[in-house]
Amino acid sequence: MSSQKTPYLFGVRHLSPRGAYELVKFLDEKDPDIVLVEGPSDFNEMMADVCREETKPPFAFMAYTRESPIAVSIYPMAVYSPEYQAILWAHRNNKQCRFIDLPSGTFLCIGKEKEDAENEESENDAEPIGVRIKKAVGEETETWWERNIEYTAVDYREAVNEYGKQIRMSDNSRGKYDVAENMVRECYMKRQIEEALKEFSPEKTVVVTGAYHVSGLENCSALTDKEIKTLPSVPSLATLMPYSYYRLSARSGYGAGNNAPQYFEMIWDSLCKGDKEYTSYMYVTKIAEYMRANGGITSSAEVIETIRLAKTLAYMRGSRIPSLSDLRDSVISCIGHGNLSEVSKAFAFNEVGTKIGSLPEGVSRTAMQEDFYIKLKELKLEKYKSMCTQTIELDLRENIHVKTEKYKFIDLRRSFFFNRLGVLGIDFAKNQHKVQSRATWSEVWNLQWTPETEIQIVEAAINGDSVRLATEFVFKQKLEMASSIKEISAVISQACLCGMEDTVNAAVRSLQQFSVDAVSFGELAMSLEQLSNSVKYGSIRYIDTTHFIPVMKQMFYRSCIVLVSSCRCNNDAVRDVISAMSILNAVDTDNDFIDSEEWVKVLCDAALRDDINTKASGYAMSILLERSVFSSEQLSTEVQRRLSKGMPSDLGAAWFEGLSIRNHYTLITRLSLWEKLAEYVDTLDDEEFKRALVFLRRAFSSYSSLEKDQIAENLGEIWGVNAQQVSEVINSAVTEEQQEIIDSLDDFDFGDL
Repeated sequence: MSSQKTPYLFGVRHLSPRGAYELVKFLDEKDPDIVLVEGPSDFNEMMADVCREETKPPFAFMAYTRESPIAVSIYPMAVYSPEYQAILWAHRNNKQCRFIDLPSGTFLCIGKEKEDAENEESENDAEPIGVRIKKAVGEETETWWERNIEYTAVDYREAVNEYGKQIRMSDNSRGKYDVAENMVRECYMKRQIEEALKEFSPEKTVVVTGAYHVSGLENCSALTDKEIKTLPSVPSLATLMPYSYYRLSARSGYGAGNNAPQYFEMIWDSLCKGDKEYTSYMYVTKIAEYMRANGGITSSAEVIETIRLAKTLAYMRGSRIPSLSDLRDSVISCIGHGNLSEVSKAFAFNEVGTKIGSLPEGVSRTAMQEDFYIKLKELKLEKYKSMCTQTIELDLRENIHVKTEKYKFIDLRRSFFFNRLGVLGIDFAKNQHKVQSRATWSEVWNLQWTPETEIQIVEAAINGDSVRLATEFVFKQKLEMASSIKEISAVISQACLCGMEDTVNAAVRSLQQFSVDAVSFGELAMSLEQLSNSVKYGSIRYIDTTHFIPVMKQMFYRSCIVLVSSCRCNNDAVRDVISAMSILNAVDTDNDFIDSEEWVKVLCDAALRDDINTKASGYAMSILLERSVFSSEQLSTEVQRRLSKGMPSDLGAAWFEGLSIRNHYTLITRLSLWEKLAEYVDTLDDEEFKRALVFLRRAFSSYSSLEKDQIAENLGEIWGVNAQQVSEVINSAVTEEQQEIIDSLDDFDFGDL
């Protein structure tokens, strides 16, 4: 009978190909009846799904809190994760397997408490262990580990257990709360091990844990029932989710990751093949393949020389097998011809990779996740579940070429789905708005799936069990919290895009209540713009927008009433006023039910007033000219009045600046305007000219060279000189002396302006 009293403790690095390979060999040798794995103990029910043939790593166990704000913990695994291989071994051999770490609810709770406590704790000035290792061995920790553990360690288990023990003894950079958490974890795991030993003998029990915890488990005491009851916890749920090699890489911020997950899978493949040099050959040939596929010229000779150089570098650095560092240096020298920039993309593609895991349909998902994946299938979007950005063009009109009713409006349903995801903060689809403007029925979307997308779906589950229900709830919250018509109008606009007519109707009712209160001119304009767009695109989305008309009329009348008073503002605020005037004019033009006569009437009032910002007056005049309300004679009279000797030069120039913002061609064709402007400039003395120059220069800054040539023709005719000469002066580069004069205007004293 065996005298062994303790189970086998097999320390690992969580993403170590050699660790996974040696662990499987160790399990084959010891043939235990139970395998205990470091991981939240409430994840045990998901092990069966992990072992299904359809489950393809990388994937992750994800725990999240049930209540907002959602806190999330991720436990990712690759094909070369020792924990994953331990679970698979137990499944293949009909042995028991259990997770033994703290429940996820406790992890989520103490993680938040630790974060809050460490924010208040003074910073630890101790040097991180990774920095100390680099100083001692002359290489990065990753490279040192790969060279000395992944390839050359004779007894992996003994080497890694000792490594973990030394790290534990030497690392004084951990905060006290981190140390306390590890002590609690180890005592809890010790209790789980003791519970397992009541059923299984020590020699038939293998514990797979991080190397850091091996010595802790050997020396700690198990938690008592009373102590376990005092552990903090929060209500939580757990699920499996597909993961990606990018997210698994240390570059994405995952602390237990590695810089090159796809490269480490090559190491796993080479170990399984029994050929340690396979990794080097595979890595370099994949680099060459990528270079050739992307326009690079890489010969077989360069590949051969790269391998030779990598082996030489490895020998020089005390190893028989090239590490990733050796291979990278060799690739840069031989294939990149000494330039990292030539091969940097190839490095990223072959070291990190774009691999994404997958799970069987219906596996360990929340209702929200289930609905999301059902929608992907229904809308034929499954092929877009990729780390690479893909573009999809939508035609929202009815497709008359398909017989099935289900697919006649599939693009419209896709648009609704994408917009709903946007409302929920799920970054799977992004609209190229600049392309949409070409037609009301056309949309272009960029689709990209990331592990963060899965997390966002889980976080959205707190709002409802489906994408539609969650979106309705979010809109309901926004309406309840809205404090302005701008916010309500935004909900209406978004709800129209989402195809949610009930929400639209509720928002319109809220908008009618808000619109009777005092509202700023700019807010009215932006709200009307959103409503106008909804009316414009409503028919293509089959949203009834007829009930928008009364509230839009009401808001437009209100805008007309407050326009003049809003124009009594300074030069900083007038820009927003002018923007609002432009929006309202577009709303009037786009919608037949708006009272154009009232709008023109208030514009005429603003254009002729002297008690408002003159730039706003000029802009009102420009709109009226565009609408052919003012004749050339009326314009000439107003120009003569505004640009007269009795009018302060800066006010006159500001008026002309406002007049010049809109349709340049309308102004260029009116010779009388340029005659008055020329006369006006002639009457200014030096100081007045300097004041006017700032505004005039700004007014003409948006004119194109062709438009300036046309102005030159007008001025040439007025002055009786050659138009070409005037054009050359207008379009010539500013001399150094002229630039000094212009720069001096920045400090010019404008008095009370």
